[in-house]
Amino acid sequence: MTNPQREYYFYIVASRSRTLYCGMTSKLRQRVCEHKKHTYTGFTDRYNIDRLVYYERYFDIRNAINREKQVKRWSRAKKLALIASMNPTWLDLSEGWY
Repeated sequence: MTNPQREYYFYIVASRSRTLYCGMTSKLRQRVCEHKKHTYTGFTDRYNIDRLVYYERYFDIRNAINREKQVKRWSRAKKLALIASMNPTWLDLSEGWY
């Protein structure tokens, strides 16, 4: 399953009020764009969760899936600490992509 040509991402997007959503994708830019455009109705659309605040890159899809499952089980405090470790000011990391 490991393909050096493919990249997979575990990511966290947030609303301005810091409601969080964790996900996994092979097309990070496209997926974040979908969050920003509210392409799909549901949780992220309802709470305006459209700011990329954290991500990790993997070359094996299994690692990305396992990381998503791991972080989704974490407490909110632990997720906030993870975001702060990479992005202490909660900037939208996708700003300027589009």
